[in-house]
Amino acid sequence: MAIQPIDLQALFTQLDKVGKNQAAQREGLQIHEALQQVQTQRKLEENVQSVNQAQNMGEEAEIIRDEQRRGFHSGRGGTNDTHTEDVDTSNKNEKPDLIRDPALGRNIDISG
Repeated sequence: MAIQPIDLQALFTQLDKVGKNQAAQREGLQIHEALQQVQTQRKLEENVQSVNQAQNMGEEAEIIRDEQRRGFHSGRGGTNDTHTEDVDTSNKNEKPDLIRDPALGRNIDISG
């Protein structure tokens, strides 16, 4: 099947439309790639700014939890302070040989 001159004439008039379509496709691909890069950048920024839960807690975290339960970190909260006072009173009860004067530290000597 040969191409007739009339067919060529119709094809030449459509060449500008074909060129515009190809240019639009190339621009569309470039815009699509740019949008993907922007979305990827946003996701990375969100990951950087977000607070993530630790993946591997290990033994150190368990030791810290045990110490907090026992009250070794006093002054960090109301519950730890009361627990620390309980530990201090139990230490006082463990030393019965020590005799304390109830007036000790309550009188001020100004004669001197």
